[in-house]
Amino acid sequence: MKITNKYLRYAIAFGGFISYTFSCMAQQNATSKMYLHRAEKVYSNIWKHYRVSSQVGLFSENYPSSKKDTLNYFQGESVKEKEVSFLWPFSGVFSATNALMKSPALKAKYKTYQDSLVMGIEQYRDTVRKPAGYQAYPVNFEKADRYYDDNGLVGIDYMESYFNTKNPIYLQRAKNVFKFILSGWNDDVGGGVTWLEGHKDQKPACTNGMATLTALKIYQGSKDKYYLEQGKRFYSWMYKTLRDTTTGIITNDVKLDGKQNRTFWTYNTGSLIEAAVLLYQFTGQKQYLQQAQQLAADSYKYYSGVPHDSNLVLHIDLPWFVTVLFRGYEALYKVDGNYKYLGAIEHDLNYAWMNSRDKYGLTTHSWLPKKPELNKPKWLLDEACIAELYARLSLIKKK
Repeated sequence: MKITNKYLRYAIAFGGFISYTFSCMAQQNATSKMYLHRAEKVYSNIWKHYRVSSQVGLFSENYPSSKKDTLNYFQGESVKEKEVSFLWPFSGVFSATNALMKSPALKAKYKTYQDSLVMGIEQYRDTVRKPAGYQAYPVNFEKADRYYDDNGLVGIDYMESYFNTKNPIYLQRAKNVFKFILSGWNDDVGGGVTWLEGHKDQKPACTNGMATLTALKIYQGSKDKYYLEQGKRFYSWMYKTLRDTTTGIITNDVKLDGKQNRTFWTYNTGSLIEAAVLLYQFTGQKQYLQQAQQLAADSYKYYSGVPHDSNLVLHIDLPWFVTVLFRGYEALYKVDGNYKYLGAIEHDLNYAWMNSRDKYGLTTHSWLPKKPELNKPKWLLDEACIAELYARLSLIKKK
């Protein structure tokens, strides 16, 4: 009888465990569906409000907009908002599309959107200057500067498009982009690429981080070891030159005199975390995994420790920057299973969703319900990354 009771207790306990497991799975699935619904809702909103109907595949910079906003993310003087968006915010829509296409059930649905975006992004490609590269504004409007970090974004978007479709044209375009980026490499301060073509005043993390990821993703898709070696070269230079020894995270840039600009944007560390994880996966060398884990821990410590609103876990410097940090955390989570860092961004994103959207369903820049922000036009890049984040979270929760 004792044996029977013993096994009965085991059976009851095991049955409870099974019931709990299925309950958790159901909960995760419900969350996944909710996040995917949010991603699609935001994405639909972007095409509804930002799409410029008179221009194939292009978007406006802000919504609603009187075209009077001053844009200050360029080298030198600020510029006025124009008829269509600059390349950087456009790329955010491209990235969101690729994230949505990672859901098998949605791949066919969003392939049409991807095709339109490919036509759009090619309008930024300048073939007059050699090597060919993507300029900041569509070539049929004007001649514009060519930023190496913008081109890194194009390379990443084309590789993600390749992973989704296996279209060899996208792989070749990513290789062409990388050729342009490499034209900006020189041996000042030991290597690296500058920010803007023709200007040699700094070597920024944004350019070199996106170049590293472009190279490594090309290797992932092509298995051509040339790109693995280039990715290693970029990564090694960044880790040695741009990592701050006090905070452990990545500085904004290094000047030609070797002095670091100790401004700490979230995306600069995020890109290097993702690169380190890819290098670990490609080479099996544990030093890369350890570096990724240390960068993640140090960035979490820093961005949760600097002054920020008490409703948020992390300091939100720029929503898209935080999205790049999320990509790094996501890559690491898939290797070591530590959800802590992703959970912080998930919490903050959900707070923004519940509290910081305006009457059009668009989210504030700070992810906070500040009245001046709620009433002002919303930037395309700030909205596109919300769709990407929820699409990525949906897949994580589903798994």
